[in-house]
Amino acid sequence: MEAIVAGGGIGGLAVAAGLSRRGWDVTVLERTGEFDVVGSAISLWPNAFRALEAVGATVGGERLGAEGGLRDWRGRWIVRMDDDEVATGHTAKAVVTHRHDLRTALLAQVPAHCRLAGVLVTGARVEGSRAVVEHDGGELSADLLIGADGVNSAVRRALWPDAAPARYSKHTAWRMILPRPETLMDAGVEIWAETWGPGAVFGMFPMGGDRVYCYGTGAVPAGQRGVDGELAELRRRFEDWCEPIPTVLAAATEERVLRNDIYYLPRLPTYVHGPVALLGDAAHAMTPNLGQGGCQALEDAATLSVAVETQPDLATALRRYDELRRPRTQALGRKALLSRDLSHLSWGPARAARNAVLRTLPRSVFVRSLAQPFSWRPEDGLVRT
Repeated sequence: MEAIVAGGGIGGLAVAAGLSRRGWDVTVLERTGEFDVVGSAISLWPNAFRALEAVGATVGGERLGAEGGLRDWRGRWIVRMDDDEVATGHTAKAVVTHRHDLRTALLAQVPAHCRLAGVLVTGARVEGSRAVVEHDGGELSADLLIGADGVNSAVRRALWPDAAPARYSKHTAWRMILPRPETLMDAGVEIWAETWGPGAVFGMFPMGGDRVYCYGTGAVPAGQRGVDGELAELRRRFEDWCEPIPTVLAAATEERVLRNDIYYLPRLPTYVHGPVALLGDAAHAMTPNLGQGGCQALEDAATLSVAVETQPDLATALRRYDELRRPRTQALGRKALLSRDLSHLSWGPARAARNAVLRTLPRSVFVRSLAQPFSWRPEDGLVRT
């Protein structure tokens, strides 16, 4: 069986690895010249590691650890995650790694002859039982086409013409990876925390190699840029927040800061069209508030790989893929939007009420909320026939 994967990002490479491992003839079309990495860090939670195992990839890195949680912008803890054994069972297994390291691990599982770089996918169509991919150098056909070409997917535009375009979330994000020198250790960078303040969020997570991953988000119009640079913009926005945020930003440099507006995809009625399946952001781009965007792309890849192995034919496998992935990812997308709204409250009394509720919420409720994305397994819902 032949498969074409449009897009050589995390999800595309993962499904290519999973299908190649199961004997498929796979071709990955990637628009960048050398499968270049765009972005900074990514959080990998227990569900992501199970997905990676299903596609044959291994990613190392420093465990996140148990010490951390949510706090307000003055430094008071809202929810501690290191005082509950079940909660820390999830968080202590997580890893924050560079996207380059993850992509390198996935590339190692995709044979070199399967990877075509510098190829721009422009469209797609279905002819009989086969899918045809249109690109800037011609056309290719296969038994299966996987649209893993991102939030502005050309495959989705071609075969889901009635789908709503991606929507701006009203928030932008600044991301950076910084060295973690001894001078910052006293500032608390060894503890992971997401800090919620007036209309903004700042996250800080330790990484391997004595590094720290930081991000800030805020409500701004789309397409804006800092008038004197993004680092200066960040420092203005977070200068009066609790430590170690000002200390970390004081140690940052402009070239390390990436800024991207955040978009999400309205719900699709199906992720499958004949012999074509959408995957990752092409199917369900979500806001990053749950840290599950990349993890869900990996889950998609693992589910599709296992489905084509366990189901009696390709049509059945694709139907099961849609039945399993669409409800889960769309539910997480809605939850991410809710988390965005709750974490970016601007009105002081509303923030105080939110924090009070979260502080008094039974820990079991919070832990169950955590377990919902983390407890997934690749074989869920897929019985060998």
